[in-house]
Amino acid sequence: MPGLILAAPSSGSGKTTVTLGLLRALRDRGIAVRGAKSGPDYIDPRFHEAASGAPCPNLDAWAMPPEAVAGLACGSGLLLIEGAMGLFDGAPPDGRGATADLARQLGLPVVLIVDAARMAQSLAPLVAGFANHDPAVQVAGVILNRTGSPRHEAMLRAVCPTPVLGAIPRDGALATPSRHLGLVQAEERADLEAFLAHAGRTMARQIDLDAVTALARPLPRAAAPRFAPPAQRLAVARDAAFAFAYPHLVRGWSEAGAEITTFSPLADQAAPDADLVILPGGYPELHAGRLAANARFLTSLRNRAVYGECGGYMVMGDGLTDAQGTRHAMAGLLQLETSFAARRLHLGYRNLTADGGPFAGTWKGHEFHYASTLHANGVPLFEATDAQGTALPPMGLRQGAASGSFAHLICPGAQV
Repeated sequence: MPGLILAAPSSGSGKTTVTLGLLRALRDRGIAVRGAKSGPDYIDPRFHEAASGAPCPNLDAWAMPPEAVAGLACGSGLLLIEGAMGLFDGAPPDGRGATADLARQLGLPVVLIVDAARMAQSLAPLVAGFANHDPAVQVAGVILNRTGSPRHEAMLRAVCPTPVLGAIPRDGALATPSRHLGLVQAEERADLEAFLAHAGRTMARQIDLDAVTALARPLPRAAAPRFAPPAQRLAVARDAAFAFAYPHLVRGWSEAGAEITTFSPLADQAAPDADLVILPGGYPELHAGRLAANARFLTSLRNRAVYGECGGYMVMGDGLTDAQGTRHAMAGLLQLETSFAARRLHLGYRNLTADGGPFAGTWKGHEFHYASTLHANGVPLFEATDAQGTALPPMGLRQGAASGSFAHLICPGAQV
């Protein structure tokens, strides 16, 4: 079970595209390969799965204890972990949760993906700085991205102090569309297979795949974590509007004995019979009119135990106003009005404590959305602090058997 980390000096360097291309190129070679994503990300892992054909876990060094990270990283085949942001970028004040933490915890080398489009000899001090910053983090190779010409590539290779494993020329066909929370979801791209095939051919041609795989090192052996399920029978919404459920939690609940069924609110499917209905986050604001018209779905939530995260939380409210300023009536389970007409970014890790609801206890989570809360009346669900322990206003609402918040739960305080 060998592994390798693909990181970069900063966001926007092309980590995701290079990772996807490598996963597909290695798969096309007949190599058993799988991906993982550093940190709280719902979108990139689904692209990893499409490229490799294998499940992609999130590995979060801030929210998960080291034994959970190691357990989720285990599996068959070569593991390529895509970093988040820059290699050493993490939560304040000290960068905890950075991709570099995964390198230290798992004992894996790092391949640095550098956007060299506007760079020449300055590549040398940049790479040297990352390679020498922390002796516990081994930068074992470099992939040059967005090179301009063979001459440009040769200039970069001549000064790079770390082995260059490949160089990717600028290519508009490797660009990926995005929206306010990141890339457009994998399931929404009709051209996904063509994109992955092109990325795979490009990486196979431009990168020394043998040199990349030779850098991989054995992963520590650990058991996959199990998480106490919030109820025995769970109904989890799953479609393009409710796609942000962490697979490690859903799988962990199943392995702990929970019975899990899925349904599609966008298809106006009623929530199945269950002890708890879970509405994950996603992009309900893009489908608000359709959801408001889906009476079978909305009616099925009444007089039920329902929990919502972020987008799911908004759908549980009285109304959701879209980016064009149109209000859409939602389920009315919580006294909550939200709006995208005036966008405001809410972002960061959260320490959460609930004394009631289906997720009572302490949790690590994160918040990432642009919605504004117009009003929220009722009993708060979570007491919250940020990554530095600074107190935040209480998060979410509880009303009867309905509860939810803008927080995405990542890991409980203790595993089963």
